[in-house]
Amino acid sequence: MSEPLYPQTIGQQFGRRSWAEPWKIKMVEPIRLISRPERERALQEAGYNTFLLRSEDVYIDLLTDSGTSAMSDRQWAGLMLGDEAYAGSRNFYHLQDAVRTYYGYKYVVPTHQGRGAEHLISKALIRPGDIIPGNMYFTTTRLHQELAGGTFVDVIIDEAHDPSSEHPFKGNVDLDKLETLIKKVGAEKIPYVSLAGTVNMAGGQPVSMANVRALRELCQRYDIPIYLDATRMAENAYFIQTREPGYADKSIAAILKEFCSYTDGAWMSAKKDHLVNIGGWLAVNDESVLETARNLVVVYEGLHTYGGMSGRDMEALAIGIEEAVQDDHIRARVGQVHYLGELLTDWGIPIVQPVGGHAVFLDAKRFYPHIPQNEFPAQTLAAQLYLDSGIRSMERGVVSAGRDPETGDHRYPALELVRLTIPRRVYTQAHMDVTAEAVKAVYDARKQTRGLRMVYEPKYLRFFQARFEPLNKH
Repeated sequence: MSEPLYPQTIGQQFGRRSWAEPWKIKMVEPIRLISRPERERALQEAGYNTFLLRSEDVYIDLLTDSGTSAMSDRQWAGLMLGDEAYAGSRNFYHLQDAVRTYYGYKYVVPTHQGRGAEHLISKALIRPGDIIPGNMYFTTTRLHQELAGGTFVDVIIDEAHDPSSEHPFKGNVDLDKLETLIKKVGAEKIPYVSLAGTVNMAGGQPVSMANVRALRELCQRYDIPIYLDATRMAENAYFIQTREPGYADKSIAAILKEFCSYTDGAWMSAKKDHLVNIGGWLAVNDESVLETARNLVVVYEGLHTYGGMSGRDMEALAIGIEEAVQDDHIRARVGQVHYLGELLTDWGIPIVQPVGGHAVFLDAKRFYPHIPQNEFPAQTLAAQLYLDSGIRSMERGVVSAGRDPETGDHRYPALELVRLTIPRRVYTQAHMDVTAEAVKAVYDARKQTRGLRMVYEPKYLRFFQARFEPLNKH
């Protein structure tokens, strides 16, 4: 693992280290940049919400890495091997074997995507009045926990809320916060600890192996299980490999399996690490939890051997699990994200540090210090970036945080971010250069920018469908 990923290059003779993606392109999808007036019209029609833009009006799409990756030739070949039997598809058993091999859990329940698995585990374990501690909320996860009658409590370390902190593992659980909470509410009121790898809302920040090991010891003392959001755990394993003593010579696959061994189960949005366009799974070690989840999946998703996926999708997913843990792949994947982050850092543009594994997060508070949070600076920044260059990004601030269910007031998170999310195996370094230059252009014009007002707000997960208008319209 200590050897360079790529061989000696001519560029190194001149003091720089070149690299290339560990794949070559077989098929291309044309994209185009529409004119500025067309972008203005498209953004207005979308209510200044990048989720509501038509993809054909987007030039470089960095909205999400969920379901947007490029599949390999092996995965495309796997689609031709779909066993579409209603029950007992052979592709389910391939998927089950892959999860057991690389994640180590005993039982697997497939779902249509990650939020289907979040729904199952929440319904299976949470009772009204329960408390669910976790290392920072995620939008859909917290909503499922709340709909089941629970209350999420953040027990992440304080550094996670500071975008300038260089702590290498800002996703870590604060064990003192957690134990204080356990003693306050009682272990019997905590159905499980909700642990996320590479914490999305903190900027893709990882959890250390030492922290999950210590968390396991603490939870065992109180007989509290740990369930893992494993959506981007391959990236988390990479950060352990490169940042944590004792892991530099271990493979991504070995690190991933060890990490999962300290947890009791996991839910997975396979549309991220696993390089497929749809799919997810819930994996558990407890047979009683499996029994409940299997009963629920038939109600909400489909039979327990397909759970909302076709046979061909399960086959592509099984292959993607294997490809996702290949060291060359994950180093190049994270390397492209860091390339973009380094460009922006060199230009003095405020981003979350250290750069995470799946995205660069722009710090909208420092970007627009003159725009208060109730005027949605991150939503404003995402809109301005699209106007400048047709690049679509995602708000991760007050809009995503939603409202407090008791008071009805906006939640105001410490982090007000815009996520530039890099799909896997899709864009080249040239696209990253274009993106960096666009962000710089918007940053240079920041003082002339005003905020937004919300003019439509749905009841749940408002960031998907809310609509806005510029404050300077009136």
